[in-house]
Amino acid sequence: MSEEGVVRKLTTIVAADVVGYSRLMGADDARTLAALKAHRKELINPKVAQYGGRTVKLMGDGALMEFASVVDAVAFAVEIQFAMRERNSNIPEDQRIVYRVGINIGDIIVEGDDIYGDGVNIAARLEGLAEPGGICISRPVHTQIKGKLNLTFGNLGEKEVKNIAELVTVYRVVLDDKAAALVTPVLAAPARVTPLKGWQIAATLAVCLAVMGGFVWWQPWAPKMAPTPPESTALALPDKPSIAVLPFTNLSGDPEQEYFVDGLTDDLITDLAKISGLFVIARTTVFTYKGKPVKVQQVAQELGVRYVLEGSVRRAGDKLRINAQLIDATSGHHLWAERYDRDQADLFATQEEVLGHIVSALAVQLTDQEQRQLMHIPTNNLQAYDNYLRAEHGTYSADVKSMSEAIVRYEKAIAMDESFAEAYAGLARTMVDVLRYDIGNLIPGPAARDRAYEVASRAIELQPDLPRPYSVLSILQMIDGEHEEALASARRAVALGPNDAEAHINFALVLAYAGLVAKAVDQVDVTLRLDPKPPPGYLLIAGLALFLDRQYERAAEFVEEVQRVLPNSFFAFDLLAMNYAQLDRTGEAEA
Repeated sequence: MSEEGVVRKLTTIVAADVVGYSRLMGADDARTLAALKAHRKELINPKVAQYGGRTVKLMGDGALMEFASVVDAVAFAVEIQFAMRERNSNIPEDQRIVYRVGINIGDIIVEGDDIYGDGVNIAARLEGLAEPGGICISRPVHTQIKGKLNLTFGNLGEKEVKNIAELVTVYRVVLDDKAAALVTPVLAAPARVTPLKGWQIAATLAVCLAVMGGFVWWQPWAPKMAPTPPESTALALPDKPSIAVLPFTNLSGDPEQEYFVDGLTDDLITDLAKISGLFVIARTTVFTYKGKPVKVQQVAQELGVRYVLEGSVRRAGDKLRINAQLIDATSGHHLWAERYDRDQADLFATQEEVLGHIVSALAVQLTDQEQRQLMHIPTNNLQAYDNYLRAEHGTYSADVKSMSEAIVRYEKAIAMDESFAEAYAGLARTMVDVLRYDIGNLIPGPAARDRAYEVASRAIELQPDLPRPYSVLSILQMIDGEHEEALASARRAVALGPNDAEAHINFALVLAYAGLVAKAVDQVDVTLRLDPKPPPGYLLIAGLALFLDRQYERAAEFVEEVQRVLPNSFFAFDLLAMNYAQLDRTGEAEA
């Protein structure tokens, strides 16, 4: 979303138009309308549903559609043109309804159910350049589908199109025998629902292992009621100093500053999580206490830690007042407390001081790598950092709209500072969210995948000791079947972030996919100790790993907890059915 409140997104647009519509209507309007309705009902609507598209609007002589996947959009268009040839075979030539189709990937403006912008306009102009019964595509579409669909293309060169400042490179899809091989039977259009991709249907173990590339490992739009693992009753203290950083309180008197205060809390947790000599509770769990009156001793007991850090932030213009105190929950003793009155320009130095006090108070020895990590300044551009904090806040919010805003904010941060590694890493994670949740109405899946690879690799190039981009790469490599590379990336992520619950659960998923089931369960156990109140996605991965390890009772308990907070989770139903079947709970499995 832009600053002015306009919603934008990148999508695949298909424009279709009937050739000679005015002539057909003039000759016999009733027959033409009846034929159009029949084609839409019997062919176009079922194929739109099959390929996960959406009809934006119908005009008398055409239609405007959008698709999550550019590959699906082109396959749809190919099928329509071949099917129309068949449907017209017994119709007199002067009565045939023939379509031209144009396809473009572009940035669009969303207003209600309608879409506007150059992305739409170019698709319409491409449709006008197509021959009757043909398909024209733009260069971005050609780039995305090349190698993914076995098609022949003709390069029509650069074309000047109306109301578009730059020349548009146009390709023609050749409807030859290779294209004909894409044709599939027409099935009745189902009721309008969000289409399920192959990786979302895990009805058997084989399918589970084959499709885990699209599975959940965190849940940015988590439910209001957080799940609790059934085993998290009494947690023993770790054999190293253990700490929970409670969400800092916003004392600015401005709710709009929540993103900033939460961001400071996140940064402290992220930095502490890199220290191998500490045990640090994950962000997901500590933020379940946000805005609630809590007792330090109770929090420490619930989370199985000895130390709790709490604090507050007051932000007024460029001035900051940060209060922080480290408490030993076993005695109630304050190990350290400090108030910082600083300019915002000194923010990173202040964060470094806070971290230094914690490390000193807990007598933790840092490795050389950890010292370098903690001394690293993410960016010298405070505007870029502000956009980054807003983006991070959006990724943890409860809707797709917030994710769209987060993508815009990450991109702004990168534009302001092209060396800002954390911004690249955050964008990479969000792009994989788009890919694995199949949120193609934000960005088509292939484009999200390519962008995720690009920005994760750039983050590593800029800051090789940052855990998050390795974790993202491990999932991308797993999806692509690069098992050894995925395992190596996941191992690197947990080595750089030994207390990073997200890195550990990703590692568990990669291990499960690679068939290393016992090790996957070990990583699940590490994750759930670091994150005692995890998001549902973690518990689903736990359920899958335990199912593969034949621990059916324990697996069912975890998945039942997911179902309690997400009663409509299809994956929870699938996993429960599999576990119940193995436990001879046949009636429950069938239900």
